[in-house]
Amino acid sequence: MDAMVVDSDSYPLQRKQADYMCQDERYLLRMQKYKGQQYSHLYYSRLHKFKEFLNGLVKKRWPNLPVCTVLGLEDGKECVIVGTLYKQMQLKPSILDEYSKERTVVPIVQPHNFVHSNDYLILEDDSGRVKLTGHILSPSMFVTGVVVALHGKESSGGDFYVQSILEAGLPPQRSLHSEENKYVVLVSGLLVGSGKSNPLQFQLLVDHLSGHSGDEQEQSMTSQIVRLVIAGDSVDIRQGLLAGQSLASKDQGRLVEPIKELDLALTQLAAAMPVDIMPGPNDPANFSLPQQPLHKCLFPGASTYNTFVSATNPHQFELDGVSFLGTSGQNIDDLNKYSEAKEKVDFMERTLKWRHLAPTAPDTLGCYPFTDKDPFVIEDCPHVYFCGNQKKYESRLLKGSEGQLVRLVCVPNFCETGTAVMVNIRSLECHILTLSTSSLVG
Repeated sequence: MDAMVVDSDSYPLQRKQADYMCQDERYLLRMQKYKGQQYSHLYYSRLHKFKEFLNGLVKKRWPNLPVCTVLGLEDGKECVIVGTLYKQMQLKPSILDEYSKERTVVPIVQPHNFVHSNDYLILEDDSGRVKLTGHILSPSMFVTGVVVALHGKESSGGDFYVQSILEAGLPPQRSLHSEENKYVVLVSGLLVGSGKSNPLQFQLLVDHLSGHSGDEQEQSMTSQIVRLVIAGDSVDIRQGLLAGQSLASKDQGRLVEPIKELDLALTQLAAAMPVDIMPGPNDPANFSLPQQPLHKCLFPGASTYNTFVSATNPHQFELDGVSFLGTSGQNIDDLNKYSEAKEKVDFMERTLKWRHLAPTAPDTLGCYPFTDKDPFVIEDCPHVYFCGNQKKYESRLLKGSEGQLVRLVCVPNFCETGTAVMVNIRSLECHILTLSTSSLVG
């Protein structure tokens, strides 16, 4: 039966619906095997996939220049090389440094960002590697794992002097066909069970989305919400409780109660509307990307509804032909540690132009050791690209050279901001939904 929203006069408003297609198959690990696979296979797959993208672009950009390998460079001869960037970083943490810190009495302060003025870039292909020089390529803007094509020449010192750079750019995108105002709500960082969370604020969100609060105008707007996506960090569980040892009864309660509370809320929501929940860095899920769906046994109430979807992280889906792609934030947070930008949406824009969701995986971001593919390559341009668990709301409409339109959304941490984001799938416009309990106090 279709979900309904009840207005102030007790006349049911029919909630709008949208055709949903989950596209998480590429991120699902059907048979996980850890038998000595090397991450070199992942980099090899990534490089050869990007050569398919870049070869045609190189011919259009530099039709008269030869494409060389690193080993085939000739001193002073202009050419194009295609390869994977490696960033040599002075401040990059290493396991040996971590070991030495454990043995020292004086604690060492960790920077929040590891970029240093002495950092430099190296390009690596199947034949070898070469240090990059020149003012075109700024090390602070790039990270290890990005595949690019570079125009330049080898210097007398054996470096490659870069004269121009070509990124893969935004992938092709299907045109928008949605003709009706329908909304998707994006929320993250609920952190149920955290000392910072406000249960009343969370319940306000549940009541608002399920249509049990608000005046006639608000409920009419609520009836246009066709899906809720929870982008990670839904519960707060102390890491020590997940260490594998036997738990005392009080610890068992602290482990179970937040999940029970979350399931009660999700059950109310799933009874009223479709809900997708993604795992995040602090959820009871695997650490490495792609994170697998939270097991449905955690949600005995919500999982009885076919409107409830436990999704992967990253999560990819379509609504009425509008393509969504999003993460719970790990990929963007890692870029923030190893490169620089003014805003988080700048990092998001770069990943789209690099055509890769998580270029720093597996160098500084944990990921499964794939041997025959790289699932984080972006082959189709999404219409909405979101990133969860950010400090503040940010949004930008990105326009591609071939007419692509992408709404970039940084979804703020709800526990700290009380804010969710509403995206109109017809126009790609978005606005924030902020719920405050201050008016209820007293």
